[in-house]
Amino acid sequence: MTSRFELTRNITIGQYIPTGSVIHQFEASLKLLSFAILVVGIAICSSYTGNLILLAFSIALFGIARIPIHYGISGIKPALPFMIILSLMQLLFYGQAAQGETTLFQFGFILITTSSVQLVIVSAMRFIEIILVSSVLTLSTSTTEMTHGLEHLLKPLKYIKFPVYEFSLIITIAIRFVPTFAMEMEKLMKAQASRGAEFGTGKWWQIVRKTKDTFPLIIPLFSSAMERAEDLILAMESRCYTPGLKRTSYRQYKIALRDFLLLIITTLFSIFIVFYKFTY
Repeated sequence: MTSRFELTRNITIGQYIPTGSVIHQFEASLKLLSFAILVVGIAICSSYTGNLILLAFSIALFGIARIPIHYGISGIKPALPFMIILSLMQLLFYGQAAQGETTLFQFGFILITTSSVQLVIVSAMRFIEIILVSSVLTLSTSTTEMTHGLEHLLKPLKYIKFPVYEFSLIITIAIRFVPTFAMEMEKLMKAQASRGAEFGTGKWWQIVRKTKDTFPLIIPLFSSAMERAEDLILAMESRCYTPGLKRTSYRQYKIALRDFLLLIITTLFSIFIVFYKFTY
């Protein structure tokens, strides 16, 4: 019962674990670009073998980053209901069978073919791979590094008057607030459960019931988010933060040869995964 209230156990995106690994030491902008290229490769790859390779590679990243794999597995658990609904919709509403496909089951408008089964399995694997890769990225990159990395990556947009630094700061704050909101939700659930609310009694697959249980938490969570935002505004104003002004950095990040090697290896690996004709 208690573990069902501990939402922060299942939140990996937005947290940082300083293990000092090789992945932690890469320059943030090229690391972000490399992970973005890897995500594109994951989204395009549609073969069983290619996704198995990507899944093994995503799991191996946790070992390279010296981050326990249970962090990645716990990040998948909150997405399971959504994955199940998406898989059922893809399986049941695939459409007409194309020429050369084998029909496995047909009843009325429900048509299950080999292609629809492959779509469901590959989509689920893609979802898991993206969650694992995103978790490794945020767990191995601090807030400051993330902000500077996004700023350097989007620097060319400054020539068209795009607010690069402000946009980078907004994205970073949004990512880092994910575990904060999970912690607030956890506190609210425990507080209302102590007053008799039925939280944590339903099974994880009872999506409708769990959604109804969440409704009473929306207003208090929104109020808490506004308070957090106000505290953040006061903290930034007390440090004389002014949007639009040119800012300097206390710590200068330099791109080394290993950062370019990471980008090259990731790009070549993604190209191989996308364009190689796997048998299955």
